[in-house]
Amino acid sequence: MSRTICIANQKGGVGKTTTSVNLAASLAKSGKSVLLIDLDPQGNASSGLGIKRHEFNDKNIYHVLIGQMSINQAKTATSVANLDLVVANSDLIGAEIELVDAESREYRLKNALVEVANAYQFVIIDCPPSLGLLTVNALTAANTFLVPLQCEYYALEGLSQLLNTAGLIKKKLNPDLRIEGIVLTMFDARNNLSHQVVSEIQTHFGDKVFKSIIPRNVRLSEAPSHGKPILDYDEKSIGARRYSELADELVRRIQGVQLNG
Repeated sequence: MSRTICIANQKGGVGKTTTSVNLAASLAKSGKSVLLIDLDPQGNASSGLGIKRHEFNDKNIYHVLIGQMSINQAKTATSVANLDLVVANSDLIGAEIELVDAESREYRLKNALVEVANAYQFVIIDCPPSLGLLTVNALTAANTFLVPLQCEYYALEGLSQLLNTAGLIKKKLNPDLRIEGIVLTMFDARNNLSHQVVSEIQTHFGDKVFKSIIPRNVRLSEAPSHGKPILDYDEKSIGARRYSELADELVRRIQGVQLNG
């Protein structure tokens, strides 16, 4: 099993980084070897794992994209066994501008990942909340993309744009790209609207929607400020249980596809 999964949604505040960090950590804790690539200039996936970004000013994903170093040179171990990280910081803001005229600009990340193709069972890429060149690089490098979708009124707003972008990338840059699935986040069982959104999305997308639904959970919100994934911050919380279930469901799906394929 070897899978590169891009976690993408151009809307902010949908649980994208929370999903990237906690899915990666849950897979690692289940014994899978995982590399998490923080591709967001905000660097929240890095800080969410307790990494001090200023210590990586000369060794992060920016330097990989502009060709100054390899993935192996840029990666660092985290406090979670089996989980390595390539850090991001605000340098990435300039990367999109610097790469505008660069040769094979859309393939920078894909080409860099060749070096670690057999080193990890999962590569998880946390994208910025945009459909710019960084996200295009991630979608070009990935086998699949996973979409966190919040259980709120405007849940489907922007999803069609993301799917259209992915379709264009599949056609022109990455013919093997396909959707991994949709993860419903920020579910509030007390809110009728949350139930309506879940029903609507399941009706529209069927088995593309993961059965593991991520709830609104205070412990999930607190964990990043302590620099820990939810399984290390509070393994008994409902958020921790749901992300463990999501990781298990993802692995079962992949194994099922491979057996049927």
